[in-house]
Amino acid sequence: QVQLVESGGGLVQPGGSLTLSCAASGSIFGIDVMGWYRQAPGKQRELVAAITTGDSTRYEYSVKGRFAISRDNTKNTLYLQMNSLKPEDTAVYYCNIHTRGGMDYWGKGTLVTVSS
Repeated sequence: QVQLVESGGGLVQPGGSLTLSCAASGSIFGIDVMGWYRQAPGKQRELVAAITTGDSTRYEYSVKGRFAISRDNTKNTLYLQMNSLKPEDTAVYYCNIHTRGGMDYWGKGTLVTVSS
């Protein structure tokens, strides 16, 4: 059974940093893209950052230059380094794995709160 478990969320002051981790377990075949999404209260879930198996990355416009996505295949872990955090980054952050077969796996999310 596939499980994705996010960690690293919390309360941080504006301008601060956090690193989110997503540990994957179970067998996942045909991974195409791994990504981080977020959902703020009253808003739709949106893609924040994604990385392909070829290590191509893309970012939502508002986080470019502040966030960095990476992965460690030896640890089956996906990361999101978040710097210069802003109050508008406050959201629940979700890890996602999309396969070439069209499957989507999701974690349960980790809350990031940016506030003074």
